[in-house]
Amino acid sequence: MSAVEYSKGLDGVIAAESKICDIDGDLGLLSYRGYTIEDLADNSTFAEVAWLLLYGSLPTAAELEGFENILKSKRTIDASLLGVLSSLPKSTHPMIAIQTAIAAHGSLSPVASGRNQANFDRALELIARFPTIVAAWHRISKGLAPLDPRSDLGHGQNFLYMVTGEVPSDERGRIFDVCLILHMEHSFNASTFTGRVVASTMAPMDASVSAAVGALYGPLHGGANEGALHMLAEVSSVEDGTRYVLSELGAKRKIFGMGHRVYKAKDPRSYVLEKYLAQVAATNDPKQHYAKLKTIETAMRAEMEKTGKKIYPNVDFFSGALYELLGIEISLFTPIFAVARVAGWCAHILEQWEDNRIFRPECLYSGDSGKKWVPVSER
Repeated sequence: MSAVEYSKGLDGVIAAESKICDIDGDLGLLSYRGYTIEDLADNSTFAEVAWLLLYGSLPTAAELEGFENILKSKRTIDASLLGVLSSLPKSTHPMIAIQTAIAAHGSLSPVASGRNQANFDRALELIARFPTIVAAWHRISKGLAPLDPRSDLGHGQNFLYMVTGEVPSDERGRIFDVCLILHMEHSFNASTFTGRVVASTMAPMDASVSAAVGALYGPLHGGANEGALHMLAEVSSVEDGTRYVLSELGAKRKIFGMGHRVYKAKDPRSYVLEKYLAQVAATNDPKQHYAKLKTIETAMRAEMEKTGKKIYPNVDFFSGALYELLGIEISLFTPIFAVARVAGWCAHILEQWEDNRIFRPECLYSGDSGKKWVPVSER
């Protein structure tokens, strides 16, 4: 038996090193390539942060303009991918449809694995086309014709247009871009680690990203913001938030959007999302989502203080309510996570190939031993 200490779920195990993302869970800090998430959310665009993740530094004005133009030029997807999506039952879960389309995307112009210019180009294709694929499936599943992407709109604006058919305001486009920036990267989360594991076998980038989509599909990873919105539907009024918290805790049920595997303080992304949710809710919040969430947060903090525990809102606590106020349907919440996170996945896959070693952890065997084979006639 190995002398390596067993850690269920690889909790606390360092599996590799990375220069992409740093998290201090105790202090509630998150940075991409050394820049705090707050600084990036306040000042950067989606394209600027995507460049940062892929290339390691902020772009110059000329580099950013060229990068944005490249992303816009790559938004259109091949007709065969629309055929793949159209062939699926309309009841197919969006994440299954997306995973299928990304796997199929790898067949269009196969690229050999490795950190090379071809795979940097493939990363740009995936980042540019994810919104088109997600929006296309959303419309196909509703019996609507997909809309072609528009090169005169920003990344977030274009996605919202392809989903709804209406061009959102610059303000809403900017808010959605910030939402994407907040979700673009988060170190060795389950989907990113999955992508790196698959890439470590030298499987192509499309296969690695498709596998990451599959990991994000799981409700323990990508679906918590949906749960938070469903939670709000069970809270009849702002004042009812306290009753709801006490009832759920009494029944030992989870409060969606509360707590995080890494953060022991309030998730820094939740501060940014709360700011924008409050901004939108000030003029449009018919269901009083923001006020209900603040009541739930206050009641949760009071109850946790009684037990000496520290449980704070995570990125999903406010995001679902903000998405709904932006006119985004709940079925798109997890796919939007993928639209953002694909930039981080690609950055990690490229980094994995810098100094690759296939992941092959040990397993602590806990089964039987010493058994003797018995003929089938005697069993």
